[in-house]
Amino acid sequence: MDLVLARVKRKTQHGRNHIQPMNAADWNFFASKLHKQTLKKNTPLIKVGEIENHLSFISEGIVRYHIPQEESDLTFGFLFENQFVTAYDSFITQTPSPYQIETLTNTTLWRIAYKDLQEVYHHTESGNVIGRRMAENMFLIKSKREIALLSKTAEERYLDLFSERPKLLKEIPLKYIASYIGVTPQALSRIRKRIT
Repeated sequence: MDLVLARVKRKTQHGRNHIQPMNAADWNFFASKLHKQTLKKNTPLIKVGEIENHLSFISEGIVRYHIPQEESDLTFGFLFENQFVTAYDSFITQTPSPYQIETLTNTTLWRIAYKDLQEVYHHTESGNVIGRRMAENMFLIKSKREIALLSKTAEERYLDLFSERPKLLKEIPLKYIASYIGVTPQALSRIRKRIT
């Protein structure tokens, strides 16, 4: 089995709480619905007003969640290699997305379409487990972000982001990091100087 697909399989089966292994038939059905897509840097996965039709696994690259604004975009999330990415609220409701997701680097995704995931749920024993694991993953990322905004300083939020992905963080423009932690680029510069 392809090493990347093995990572997708591990991610759907494991996490903070191991649920159950996926049997071979279920995994083969799920894997048959995945499609590999390679995207260039700064390519939108979804734009404001579009309906999310894919759940994707990042095998390489970095993506950014943001709300485009006239003066400067509001960045509210980054996802990295070995994480799932989707405009999940749009995906599950099949309504237009209020935000955009785009690649920050050349990115390789393994994607499953909405209708195909519904088939996986319907035709496999462990399909709902797959959905649950992905939903839990999305919830934990969102919850962690909200708690950090309410309880941590900008410097602590920067250090959290930096400690999670120090090498990959170097590939993200500072203006996006500043927006993500809720400060101006100038304030981020001061934070970085204090840390170093």
